[in-house]
Amino acid sequence: MADRGPRSDAVANRDRIVEAARAGLSESNGAVAELKLHRVAKAAGVGQGTLYRHFPTREHLLAEVYRYELTQLVEAVPPLLAGHPPLPALTAWLHRVVEYARVKRGVMAAIEASAWADLYSGQHHRLDEALQTLLDRGKAAGEVRDDVDATDVILLLGALSRIPGAEWDSRARTVVAVIVDGLRTR
Repeated sequence: MADRGPRSDAVANRDRIVEAARAGLSESNGAVAELKLHRVAKAAGVGQGTLYRHFPTREHLLAEVYRYELTQLVEAVPPLLAGHPPLPALTAWLHRVVEYARVKRGVMAAIEASAWADLYSGQHHRLDEALQTLLDRGKAAGEVRDDVDATDVILLLGALSRIPGAEWDSRARTVVAVIVDGLRTR
């Protein structure tokens, strides 16, 4: 008999668990210590056994939250470009990156360094490609400087990691505004 893959209810349970963990991390500003797995299971509407069947450790769950967030960012690019001029699309995407960075901060701290290196190297090129697509579209429209690339913007976004948690809401948006202003053609 052919392998049919996971059952639809198992996939739905896994998706609800990841979403509940993501929501919990977002509500706690990425504070992984505040993410209680029994609360994640309850919020997802599953038992703890189901949670642990899908994610044997907290690290496994956090890695999947990271993958989920990254996928959401990458998949947001085409609809943003379809619905907005290039620079507003890039700006909206960078604001999504701010929310991603909020979750990522806590995830990075909780995942073992070796596991993080594997996860990062296997996934992060997708983020770079999505950003480059936005920049290229902005350049073609004459809205973004020709002398910048995704690496430049990623380096600038590194400033987000230095924002104290208590100042996140006020400073993260300012950092994005400064980056966008610096990307505009003169």
